Amino acid sequence: MALRAGRRALSRTGLVGDRLSLPSQTRATVASMKPLGPGQVSLRIYPHALPARECVAEMCYQAALAERAGFSGLMTAEHHGGFSGYVPNPLQLAGWMLDATERVWAGPCPLLLPLKHWTHVAEEVAWLACRFPDRVGVGLAVGGLALDFEMAGLEFGEAGARFRDALPRVTAALRGEAEPPLANDPAIGACREAPVPVVAAVQGPVGARRAARNGVGALYDSLQTLERMEEVSRAYVDAGGEGARIAIRRVWVGPPPEEAAESQMDFYRGYAVKSVQAHWGEGRELVAGADGGEVAERLLSIAREGRCDAFNLRVHLTGVGPERVREQIERLGEETLPILARELGR
Repeated sequence: MALRAGRRALSRTGLVGDRLSLPSQTRATVASMKPLGPGQVSLRIYPHALPARECVAEMCYQAALAERAGFSGLMTAEHHGGFSGYVPNPLQLAGWMLDATERVWAGPCPLLLPLKHWTHVAEEVAWLACRFPDRVGVGLAVGGLALDFEMAGLEFGEAGARFRDALPRVTAALRGEAEPPLANDPAIGACREAPVPVVAAVQGPVGARRAARNGVGALYDSLQTLERMEEVSRAYVDAGGEGARIAIRRVWVGPPPEEAAESQMDFYRGYAVKSVQAHWGEGRELVAGADGGEVAERLLSIAREGRCDAFNLRVHLTGVGPERVREQIERLGEETLPILARELGR
């Protein structure tokens, strides 16, 4: 229903032509298995600068296109107050995208855990997983924007402590390990037989070890250098981590839009804290290639050097419209994902 609505809305705006009607066949996904696992390649779906209804329709359309292209899953992300490129409701958006697709998994990755009580987060995720069995995962993060906490009536300075307290509780609940009254929720109870996969956003070795202790995977920063990624991976593995180590990279098949890429970097520099930026590269984290095969080889090199075993790819850049994003999704599916499906994790 959501996909049909998305097509109708996009057709009314002229954003979709007949050539973009999706055929029924779907390419084999990269490591088709439970969400957020090793060997998988997921896609981050971003909102475009469109009126809200058209924006939702476009995101659902891109979700269906990504499924057809062969991505394993879809990620959404959270910021509030109209912060450019993000949505305030990443779990709800994941649900819309699951409704617009048939096989891929989806989830908020990351959801800003300190903004809500952990019991509410666990309940909402668990119920979505009941609606879409084996297709829901969740990534949890501290949050880095003071505005998000101000809008929730919370102290930004307490974010880290709130996250450290909530992470083990919510991950246990999503394994079905909860005490009453939360344990009385039937969706939480269902997690005993069908746990919801969880990853934690990690910036460094401390966060990596925390993720390992809690039995969850690790979701890296999109701008981390390979040296930092390897350091974080080593800390995670040495601490007993057994989940996926998910590297995030922006990718582009063909000549990259350099101005848009630099604008995106300026956007990140405008709000990221200095301690995080200290481990960024100098724009080398955009993985571009003359064709999708070159992009795949560069990603596999990153996996080897950074010791990651899964990827979340992003093709959204400041000022790049929906048409070019759709073209990139299709090219990645045709040229890049088949190579990653064959080689990633070998």
